[in-house]
Order: sequence, then C-alpha cells, then structure tokens
Amino acid sequence: MAYRRPRQGKHKTHVKRSQAGLGLFAGTAIKRGDFIIEYDGPIMNDDEANEKGGLYQFAIDKKWTVDGSSRKNKARYINHSCHPNCEPEIEGKRVFIHALRKIQPNEELTYNYGKEYFNDYIKPFGCKCGHHRKRS
Repeated sequence: MAYRRPRQGKHKTHVKRSQAGLGLFAGTAIKRGDFIIEYDGPIMNDDEANEKGGLYQFAIDKKWTVDGSSRKNKARYINHSCHPNCEPEIEGKRVFIHALRKIQPNEELTYNYGKEYFNDYIKPFGCKCGHHRKRS
C-alpha cells in the first residue's frame, strides 16, 4: 500500500531525545484543542496487523489498524504519558492528534497509549513518563 503524506497542523514539531528515547516536541506554543499532527501509515486489517506485529501500530477499531512504523510518520515519536498533553481523535480510518491543554515550545508531546498497551509493553519495564517517580 502506498504511503500518503500525513496532515501536519500549523505548529512545527521536532524529534529529539527524551526520557523514553526519542520524542516529539512542540516547536511553537500550541493552544488547547489545536490539531497538531496526524498519526499516519498504511491501514491494515486485524489479520495483517497481528501477522506484522510491532510497537507502532495504532488500533482504529476492532477491525482496522494504522501501521505507523515508517519514520515518515513523525507522530510515531509521541511517547506515552499517564498525564498526557495530547489526545488522539479517530475520524474514519484516520488518527489526528490534538492538544488537551496549552503546550509550551520545546515541551514533549504525549498521549495515553491505553490500558492494554500499557500493561503489555510499558508496565513490565517501568513507565518512563515521569509521573511515577518517588518524590523526596
């Protein structure tokens, strides 16, 4: 399936190191509710998604999944947070990332990956979102 160029909001973003490896960061201030970027890639049915596997799959519903593994998909660098500043919104077979609150320039963009992903891939290794550290 051909890769189509994802929609990019009016806000610039950049990839750089974060607590969880690489992350996507705001290049400008972002207002609450603003569209930031589309999570994009080929659409796979459930059988194809299970056969391929991988960490960059975004389940649209029980039947369809976005394969976001291509590095052309900048949204793949958005890391998990238990207290996110963004949220994905599904429209048809497309996933758009919007700001939950005002985001400052150079702030890392995050959304909650969901309970199933958290339990399968994050919890066993320890969540690195920064909200679980003991405070002294």
